[in-house]
Amino acid sequence: MSYLIREVDGSDNIDILAELHETCFRDEAEQADYDVGFWWLAYFEKEPIGFAGLTPSQLGFNCGYLKRSGVLVEHQGHGLQKRLIRVREAKAKKLGWKRLVTDTTDNPASSNSLYRAGFKLFAPAYPWAFDNTLYWTKTL
Repeated sequence: MSYLIREVDGSDNIDILAELHETCFRDEAEQADYDVGFWWLAYFEKEPIGFAGLTPSQLGFNCGYLKRSGVLVEHQGHGLQKRLIRVREAKAKKLGWKRLVTDTTDNPASSNSLYRAGFKLFAPAYPWAFDNTLYWTKTL
C-alpha cells in the first residue's frame, strides 16, 4: 500500500480535518482549532485517511505541542502514526524548536508510538488534561 503525507493549510481543509477527527475519535475528544499551527493529511489513493497537528506549546519558548492525530481504523497498522510523528518533528526542528510535548489518555497504541519515537514520560508543573492523562516530552 502506498501512503502520502502532505502538510496542508488547516483553514483551507477544516471540513476534511473535522470529518477525520469525528470519525477517528467518535466525538470522544474536543475538536481542534484548525486555524492554529500546522496540519498534515495522510492519503491513500488520493483519499484522506489520517491527520495530525502541531502547535506552539504554552510550556515555553521553542517548544511545540503534538496536537491531535488520528488514522482511520482500516488504515491502522501501516506505520502512519510513526510517520506523522516524524513529519511534525521535522517541522519543529525547521522552526528551531528544541522540545516537543504531548499527552495521551486511555490510548496505549498512541503511548507506544510516542515511546518508540523517543518520547519520555514527564510530570508537568501544571497538568492540563485529566487525572489519568500521560504527559510526554522529547528534546530535539
